[in-house]
Amino acid sequence: MGLTVTGRRLLFLPDAPSALASPPGRRRLLWPPLLLFAMLALWLCMVYSCAAANPGSCAPAPEASALLLPGPPAASSSSPHHKLLLLRTKGPPPPPPLIPAEEEEEEGGEEEGILDGAGPSSNALSSFLNGSGTKKLPQAVIIGVKKGGTRALLEFLRVHPDVRAVGAEPHFFDRNYERGLAWYRELMPRTLDGQITMEKTPSYFVTKEAPARISAMSKDTKLIVVVRDPVTRAISDYTQTLSKKPDIPTFESLTFKNRTTGLIDTSWSAIQIGIYAKHLENWLLYFPIGQILFVSGERLISDPAGELGRVQDFLGLKRIITDKHFYFNKTKGFPCLKKAEGSSKPHCLGKTKGRTHPSIDQKVVQRLREFYRPFNMKFYQMTGHDFGWD
Repeated sequence: MGLTVTGRRLLFLPDAPSALASPPGRRRLLWPPLLLFAMLALWLCMVYSCAAANPGSCAPAPEASALLLPGPPAASSSSPHHKLLLLRTKGPPPPPPLIPAEEEEEEGGEEEGILDGAGPSSNALSSFLNGSGTKKLPQAVIIGVKKGGTRALLEFLRVHPDVRAVGAEPHFFDRNYERGLAWYRELMPRTLDGQITMEKTPSYFVTKEAPARISAMSKDTKLIVVVRDPVTRAISDYTQTLSKKPDIPTFESLTFKNRTTGLIDTSWSAIQIGIYAKHLENWLLYFPIGQILFVSGERLISDPAGELGRVQDFLGLKRIITDKHFYFNKTKGFPCLKKAEGSSKPHCLGKTKGRTHPSIDQKVVQRLREFYRPFNMKFYQMTGHDFGWD
Protein backbone atom coordinates (compact mmCIF):
# COMPACT_ATOMS: atom_id res chain seq x y z
CA MET A 1 0.00 0.00 0.00
CA GLY A 2 1.49 3.33 -1.05
CA LEU A 3 1.31 6.82 0.39
CA THR A 4 0.57 9.73 -1.99
CA VAL A 5 0.34 13.47 -1.30
CA THR A 6 -2.52 15.18 -3.25
CA GLY A 7 -3.12 18.86 -2.50
CA ARG A 8 -3.59 19.04 1.25
CA ARG A 9 -4.78 15.46 1.74
CA LEU A 10 -2.90 12.21 2.32
CA LEU A 11 -4.35 9.33 0.35
CA PHE A 12 -3.51 5.70 1.10
CA LEU A 13 -3.65 3.87 -2.21
CA PRO A 14 -4.59 0.16 -2.05
CA ASP A 15 -2.44 -2.49 -3.60
CA ALA A 16 -3.38 -3.70 -7.06
CA PRO A 17 -5.53 -6.71 -6.04
CA SER A 18 -7.94 -4.57 -3.98
CA ALA A 19 -8.11 -1.56 -6.31
CA LEU A 20 -11.15 -2.94 -8.13
CA ALA A 21 -13.41 -2.56 -5.11
CA SER A 22 -15.78 0.47 -5.08
CA PRO A 23 -14.84 3.14 -2.54
CA PRO A 24 -17.28 3.29 0.42
CA GLY A 25 -17.98 6.97 -0.25
CA ARG A 26 -19.16 6.23 -3.79
CA ARG A 27 -21.53 3.59 -2.52
CA ARG A 28 -22.96 6.10 -0.05
CA LEU A 29 -23.57 8.58 -2.89
CA LEU A 30 -25.73 6.14 -4.85
CA TRP A 31 -28.63 5.67 -2.45
CA PRO A 32 -30.02 9.26 -2.15
CA PRO A 33 -30.94 9.55 -5.88
CA LEU A 34 -32.46 6.06 -5.85
CA LEU A 35 -34.50 6.87 -2.75
CA LEU A 36 -35.63 10.15 -4.28
CA PHE A 37 -36.75 8.46 -7.50
CA ALA A 38 -38.76 5.84 -5.59
CA MET A 39 -40.46 8.47 -3.42
CA LEU A 40 -41.26 10.65 -6.42
CA ALA A 41 -42.81 7.74 -8.33
CA LEU A 42 -44.92 6.75 -5.31
CA TRP A 43 -46.07 10.33 -4.76
CA LEU A 44 -47.08 10.83 -8.40
CA CYS A 45 -49.05 7.56 -8.41
CA MET A 46 -50.92 8.59 -5.24
CA VAL A 47 -51.73 12.06 -6.60
CA TYR A 48 -53.03 10.75 -9.94
CA SER A 49 -55.13 8.06 -8.25
CA CYS A 50 -56.59 10.51 -5.77
CA ALA A 51 -57.31 13.12 -8.43
CA ALA A 52 -59.11 10.61 -10.62
CA ALA A 53 -61.23 9.21 -7.78
CA ASN A 54 -62.05 12.57 -6.15
CA PRO A 55 -61.44 15.45 -8.56
CA GLY A 56 -60.62 18.71 -6.84
CA SER A 57 -60.62 17.19 -3.34
CA CYS A 58 -57.03 16.09 -2.99
CA ALA A 59 -54.90 18.84 -4.46
CA PRO A 60 -51.99 19.31 -2.04
CA ALA A 61 -51.94 22.46 0.02
CA PRO A 62 -49.04 24.84 -0.60
CA GLU A 63 -47.18 23.63 2.49
CA ALA A 64 -48.73 20.20 2.81
CA SER A 65 -46.44 17.84 0.95
CA ALA A 66 -42.68 17.47 0.87
CA LEU A 67 -40.03 15.47 -0.92
CA LEU A 68 -36.60 14.75 0.46
CA LEU A 69 -33.80 15.86 -1.84
CA PRO A 70 -30.08 15.78 -1.24
CA GLY A 71 -28.54 19.24 -0.88
CA PRO A 72 -25.01 20.63 -0.68
CA PRO A 73 -23.24 20.32 2.67
CA ALA A 74 -23.33 23.37 4.88
CA ALA A 75 -20.08 25.30 5.26
CA SER A 76 -20.04 24.87 9.02
CA SER A 77 -20.85 21.19 8.97
CA SER A 78 -18.13 18.73 9.76
CA SER A 79 -20.19 15.74 8.60
CA PRO A 80 -19.21 14.18 5.24
CA HIS A 81 -22.86 13.34 4.50
CA HIS A 82 -25.17 15.63 2.54
CA LYS A 83 -27.87 17.44 4.43
CA LEU A 84 -31.49 16.79 3.41
CA LEU A 85 -33.58 19.70 2.17
CA LEU A 86 -37.37 19.87 2.01
CA LEU A 87 -38.81 20.68 -1.41
CA ARG A 88 -42.37 21.82 -0.93
CA THR A 89 -44.74 21.33 -3.84
CA LYS A 90 -47.81 23.29 -4.79
CA GLY A 91 -50.82 21.58 -6.30
CA PRO A 92 -52.98 23.03 -9.09
CA PRO A 93 -55.69 25.46 -7.98
CA PRO A 94 -59.12 23.89 -7.41
CA PRO A 95 -61.73 24.33 -10.16
CA PRO A 96 -63.74 27.54 -9.79
CA PRO A 97 -67.02 26.99 -7.92
CA LEU A 98 -70.33 26.79 -9.72
CA ILE A 99 -73.02 29.32 -8.88
CA PRO A 100 -75.99 27.57 -7.19
CA ALA A 101 -79.06 27.48 -9.42
CA GLU A 102 -82.58 27.70 -8.02
CA GLU A 103 -84.14 26.39 -11.23
CA GLU A 104 -81.67 23.54 -11.53
CA GLU A 105 -83.09 20.05 -11.49
CA GLU A 106 -82.43 18.69 -8.03
CA GLU A 107 -79.44 16.44 -7.67
CA GLY A 108 -80.05 15.01 -4.21
CA GLY A 109 -77.48 13.01 -2.28
CA GLU A 110 -78.61 9.57 -3.45
CA GLU A 111 -77.90 10.53 -7.06
CA GLU A 112 -74.34 11.67 -6.51
CA GLY A 113 -73.01 8.12 -6.21
CA ILE A 114 -72.45 7.58 -9.93
CA LEU A 115 -72.20 11.13 -11.13
CA ASP A 116 -68.46 11.33 -11.65
CA GLY A 117 -67.82 10.00 -15.12
CA ALA A 118 -68.78 6.37 -15.62
CA GLY A 119 -68.98 5.83 -11.89
CA PRO A 120 -66.56 5.38 -8.99
CA SER A 121 -63.83 2.86 -9.63
CA SER A 122 -61.69 1.02 -7.13
CA ASN A 123 -59.23 0.09 -9.84
CA ALA A 124 -56.01 2.06 -9.24
CA LEU A 125 -54.86 1.67 -12.83
CA SER A 126 -58.18 2.97 -14.14
CA SER A 127 -57.96 5.93 -11.78
CA PHE A 128 -54.44 6.68 -12.97
CA LEU A 129 -55.50 6.56 -16.62
CA ASN A 130 -58.52 8.77 -15.99
CA GLY A 131 -56.29 11.31 -14.29
CA SER A 132 -53.95 11.36 -17.26
CA GLY A 133 -56.58 12.53 -19.76
CA THR A 134 -57.22 16.08 -20.94
CA LYS A 135 -60.07 18.50 -20.30
CA LYS A 136 -62.03 19.40 -23.41
CA LEU A 137 -65.05 21.50 -24.22
CA PRO A 138 -68.17 19.32 -24.57
CA GLN A 139 -68.92 17.71 -27.92
CA ALA A 140 -72.54 17.07 -26.85
CA VAL A 141 -74.90 19.03 -24.59
CA ILE A 142 -78.27 18.06 -23.11
CA ILE A 143 -80.05 21.42 -23.45
CA GLY A 144 -83.51 20.61 -22.06
CA VAL A 145 -86.10 20.45 -20.90
CA LYS A 146 -86.54 21.00 -17.18
CA LYS A 147 -88.56 18.19 -15.57
CA GLY A 148 -88.40 16.25 -18.82
CA GLY A 149 -86.05 13.48 -17.69
CA THR A 150 -82.62 14.98 -18.32
CA ARG A 151 -81.13 13.71 -15.06
CA ALA A 152 -82.23 10.15 -15.79
CA LEU A 153 -80.81 10.33 -19.31
CA LEU A 154 -77.44 11.58 -18.09
CA GLU A 155 -77.19 8.90 -15.40
CA PHE A 156 -78.04 6.16 -17.88
CA LEU A 157 -75.53 7.50 -20.41
CA ARG A 158 -72.75 7.46 -17.86
CA VAL A 159 -72.87 3.70 -17.78
CA HIS A 160 -71.18 3.89 -21.18
CA PRO A 161 -67.37 3.78 -20.85
CA ASP A 162 -66.92 6.34 -23.64
CA VAL A 163 -69.07 9.03 -22.00
CA ARG A 164 -67.68 11.49 -19.47
CA ALA A 165 -69.88 14.25 -18.10
CA VAL A 166 -70.08 16.99 -15.48
CA GLY A 167 -72.28 16.09 -12.50
CA ALA A 168 -73.55 19.56 -11.60
CA GLU A 169 -75.29 21.78 -14.12
CA PRO A 170 -72.72 24.41 -15.25
CA HIS A 171 -75.27 26.97 -16.49
CA PHE A 172 -72.46 28.43 -18.57
CA PHE A 173 -74.43 29.55 -21.63
CA ASP A 174 -77.18 31.23 -19.61
CA ARG A 175 -75.68 32.49 -16.32
CA ASN A 176 -71.89 32.21 -16.39
CA TYR A 177 -71.00 33.10 -19.97
CA GLU A 178 -68.94 36.13 -18.96
CA ARG A 179 -66.50 33.81 -17.16
CA GLY A 180 -65.19 32.60 -20.50
CA LEU A 181 -64.52 29.27 -22.20
CA ALA A 182 -61.36 28.62 -20.17
CA TRP A 183 -63.48 28.61 -16.99
CA TYR A 184 -66.03 26.36 -18.67
CA ARG A 185 -63.39 23.89 -19.87
CA GLU A 186 -61.92 23.64 -16.37
CA LEU A 187 -65.27 22.29 -15.13
CA MET A 188 -65.14 19.36 -17.55
CA PRO A 189 -63.87 15.91 -16.56
CA ARG A 190 -60.69 14.55 -18.11
CA THR A 191 -61.20 12.35 -21.15
CA LEU A 192 -59.05 9.93 -23.11
CA ASP A 193 -58.98 9.56 -26.90
CA GLY A 194 -62.31 8.22 -28.16
CA GLN A 195 -64.34 9.46 -25.15
CA ILE A 196 -67.08 12.12 -25.40
CA THR A 197 -67.33 15.06 -23.01
CA MET A 198 -70.90 16.04 -22.10
CA GLU A 199 -72.87 18.36 -19.84
CA LYS A 200 -76.53 19.01 -19.21
CA THR A 201 -78.31 22.24 -18.30
CA PRO A 202 -82.06 22.07 -19.07
CA SER A 203 -82.58 25.83 -18.97
CA TYR A 204 -80.50 26.30 -22.14
CA PHE A 205 -83.48 25.29 -24.29
CA VAL A 206 -85.51 28.33 -23.18
CA THR A 207 -82.57 30.79 -23.06
CA LYS A 208 -82.63 33.14 -26.05
CA GLU A 209 -78.83 33.65 -26.16
CA ALA A 210 -77.86 29.98 -25.71
CA PRO A 211 -78.03 28.81 -29.37
CA ALA A 212 -75.71 31.55 -30.65
CA ARG A 213 -73.29 31.03 -27.78
CA ILE A 214 -73.06 27.27 -28.22
CA SER A 215 -72.66 27.73 -31.97
CA ALA A 216 -69.81 30.17 -31.34
CA MET A 217 -68.09 27.51 -29.22
CA SER A 218 -68.52 24.87 -31.94
CA LYS A 219 -70.96 24.60 -34.80
CA ASP A 220 -70.52 20.81 -34.64
CA THR A 221 -71.87 20.47 -31.09
CA LYS A 222 -74.51 17.74 -30.85
CA LEU A 223 -77.64 18.78 -28.97
CA ILE A 224 -80.06 16.55 -27.06
CA VAL A 225 -83.53 17.64 -25.91
CA VAL A 226 -85.63 15.44 -23.61
CA VAL A 227 -89.28 16.44 -24.07
CA ARG A 228 -92.38 15.38 -22.17
CA ASP A 229 -96.12 16.01 -22.36
CA PRO A 230 -96.17 19.76 -21.60
CA VAL A 231 -99.18 19.48 -19.30
CA THR A 232 -97.60 16.75 -17.17
CA ARG A 233 -94.30 18.64 -17.27
CA ALA A 234 -95.95 21.83 -15.97
CA ILE A 235 -97.57 19.95 -13.08
CA SER A 236 -94.23 18.30 -12.26
CA ASP A 237 -92.53 21.69 -12.34
CA TYR A 238 -95.12 23.09 -9.95
CA THR A 239 -94.74 20.06 -7.66
CA GLN A 240 -91.01 20.67 -7.36
CA THR A 241 -91.53 24.34 -6.51
CA LEU A 242 -94.27 23.42 -4.02
CA SER A 243 -91.87 21.10 -2.17
CA LYS A 244 -89.54 24.07 -1.61
CA LYS A 245 -92.17 26.77 -1.07
CA PRO A 246 -95.33 25.24 0.47
CA ASP A 247 -97.04 28.63 0.68
CA ILE A 248 -97.14 29.36 -3.08
CA PRO A 249 -100.55 29.89 -4.77
CA THR A 250 -102.45 26.94 -6.22
CA PHE A 251 -101.63 25.50 -9.62
CA GLU A 252 -104.97 26.68 -10.94
CA SER A 253 -104.48 30.30 -9.87
CA LEU A 254 -101.01 30.44 -11.44
CA THR A 255 -102.20 28.87 -14.71
CA PHE A 256 -104.83 31.46 -15.62
CA LYS A 257 -104.67 35.17 -16.14
CA ASN A 258 -108.44 35.09 -16.08
CA ARG A 259 -110.14 31.91 -14.86
CA THR A 260 -113.54 32.99 -16.15
CA THR A 261 -112.38 33.45 -19.74
CA GLY A 262 -109.87 30.61 -19.55
CA LEU A 263 -106.96 32.86 -20.62
CA ILE A 264 -103.67 31.05 -19.92
CA ASP A 265 -100.83 32.98 -18.30
CA THR A 266 -97.92 32.25 -20.64
CA SER A 267 -95.58 34.42 -18.56
CA TRP A 268 -95.50 31.71 -15.87
CA SER A 269 -92.34 29.68 -16.55
CA ALA A 270 -94.05 26.36 -15.85
CA ILE A 271 -96.39 27.06 -18.79
CA GLN A 272 -93.92 28.88 -21.01
CA ILE A 273 -91.31 26.10 -21.05
CA GLY A 274 -93.81 23.66 -22.61
CA ILE A 275 -94.29 25.74 -25.78
CA TYR A 276 -91.55 23.66 -27.42
CA ALA A 277 -92.14 24.83 -31.01
CA LYS A 278 -91.50 28.45 -30.08
CA HIS A 279 -88.17 27.67 -28.42
CA LEU A 280 -87.07 25.28 -31.18
CA GLU A 281 -87.44 28.03 -33.80
CA ASN A 282 -84.65 29.93 -32.07
CA TRP A 283 -82.31 26.91 -32.13
CA LEU A 284 -82.94 26.22 -35.81
CA LEU A 285 -81.48 29.62 -36.63
CA TYR A 286 -78.06 28.24 -35.62
CA PHE A 287 -78.25 24.44 -35.87
CA PRO A 288 -79.74 22.10 -38.50
CA ILE A 289 -82.54 19.85 -37.29
CA GLY A 290 -80.36 16.79 -37.92
CA GLN A 291 -77.92 17.97 -35.28
CA ILE A 292 -80.59 17.92 -32.57
CA LEU A 293 -81.90 14.67 -31.07
CA PHE A 294 -85.33 14.71 -29.42
CA VAL A 295 -85.73 12.10 -26.71
CA SER A 296 -89.18 11.12 -25.44
CA GLY A 297 -89.41 11.50 -21.68
CA GLU A 298 -92.29 9.01 -21.66
CA ARG A 299 -90.32 6.37 -23.61
CA LEU A 300 -87.32 6.96 -21.38
CA ILE A 301 -89.51 5.46 -18.64
CA SER A 302 -91.37 2.77 -20.63
CA ASP A 303 -88.44 1.69 -22.84
CA PRO A 304 -85.16 3.13 -21.52
CA ALA A 305 -82.97 0.77 -23.54
CA GLY A 306 -84.75 1.73 -26.76
CA GLU A 307 -84.27 5.46 -26.20
CA LEU A 308 -80.67 4.95 -25.07
CA GLY A 309 -80.05 3.03 -28.29
CA ARG A 310 -81.13 6.08 -30.30
CA VAL A 311 -78.94 8.36 -28.19
CA GLN A 312 -75.89 6.11 -28.56
CA ASP A 313 -76.37 6.03 -32.33
CA PHE A 314 -76.72 9.81 -32.43
CA LEU A 315 -73.47 10.25 -30.48
CA GLY A 316 -71.64 7.74 -32.67
CA LEU A 317 -71.15 5.31 -29.79
CA LYS A 318 -71.25 1.54 -29.80
CA ARG A 319 -74.55 0.23 -28.40
CA ILE A 320 -73.34 -0.95 -25.00
CA ILE A 321 -76.29 0.16 -22.84
CA THR A 322 -79.08 -2.39 -23.38
CA ASP A 323 -82.05 -4.00 -21.60
CA LYS A 324 -79.71 -5.92 -19.31
CA HIS A 325 -78.79 -2.67 -17.54
CA PHE A 326 -82.32 -1.83 -16.32
CA TYR A 327 -85.13 -3.01 -14.09
CA PHE A 328 -88.43 -1.27 -13.36
CA ASN A 329 -88.94 -0.02 -9.81
CA LYS A 330 -92.67 -0.23 -9.14
CA THR A 331 -92.41 1.88 -5.98
CA LYS A 332 -90.78 4.83 -7.73
CA GLY A 333 -92.55 4.26 -11.03
CA PHE A 334 -89.52 4.46 -13.30
CA PRO A 335 -86.55 2.34 -14.37
CA CYS A 336 -83.38 1.95 -12.34
CA LEU A 337 -79.92 0.67 -13.13
CA LYS A 338 -79.42 -2.96 -12.15
CA LYS A 339 -75.80 -2.29 -11.35
CA ALA A 340 -74.15 1.09 -11.44
CA GLU A 341 -70.64 1.15 -12.87
CA GLY A 342 -68.10 0.49 -10.12
CA SER A 343 -70.80 -0.71 -7.72
CA SER A 344 -72.32 -4.08 -6.87
CA LYS A 345 -75.69 -2.57 -5.90
CA PRO A 346 -78.70 -1.45 -7.97
CA HIS A 347 -79.11 2.30 -8.33
CA CYS A 348 -82.24 4.45 -8.60
CA LEU A 349 -82.68 8.19 -8.83
CA GLY A 350 -82.87 10.05 -5.53
CA LYS A 351 -85.77 10.95 -3.25
CA THR A 352 -86.49 14.10 -5.26
CA LYS A 353 -87.54 12.05 -8.28
CA GLY A 354 -90.98 10.50 -8.61
CA ARG A 355 -92.82 12.87 -6.27
CA THR A 356 -96.57 12.43 -6.03
CA HIS A 357 -98.30 15.21 -7.99
CA PRO A 358 -101.04 17.24 -6.30
CA SER A 359 -104.60 16.69 -7.45
CA ILE A 360 -105.46 19.15 -10.23
CA ASP A 361 -108.98 19.98 -11.38
CA GLN A 362 -109.55 18.02 -14.61
CA LYS A 363 -111.19 21.05 -16.22
CA VAL A 364 -107.90 22.92 -15.76
CA VAL A 365 -105.97 19.99 -17.23
CA GLN A 366 -108.34 19.86 -20.21
CA ARG A 367 -108.00 23.61 -20.82
CA LEU A 368 -104.21 23.27 -20.79
CA ARG A 369 -104.38 20.44 -23.32
CA GLU A 370 -106.45 22.64 -25.62
CA PHE A 371 -103.94 25.46 -25.19
CA TYR A 372 -100.91 23.29 -25.99
CA ARG A 373 -102.46 21.31 -28.88
CA PRO A 374 -101.59 23.70 -31.75
CA PHE A 375 -98.05 24.16 -30.41
CA ASN A 376 -97.65 20.38 -30.11
CA MET A 377 -98.83 19.87 -33.70
CA LYS A 378 -96.29 22.38 -34.95
CA PHE A 379 -93.56 20.74 -32.87
CA TYR A 380 -94.40 17.32 -34.38
CA GLN A 381 -94.06 18.80 -37.86
CA MET A 382 -90.76 20.52 -37.09
CA THR A 383 -89.16 17.41 -35.58
CA GLY A 384 -90.81 14.83 -37.85
CA HIS A 385 -91.91 12.87 -34.79
CA ASP A 386 -95.35 12.45 -33.21
CA PHE A 387 -94.90 12.19 -29.45
CA GLY A 388 -98.56 11.26 -28.87
CA TRP A 389 -99.44 13.89 -26.28
CA ASP A 390 -102.89 14.59 -27.78
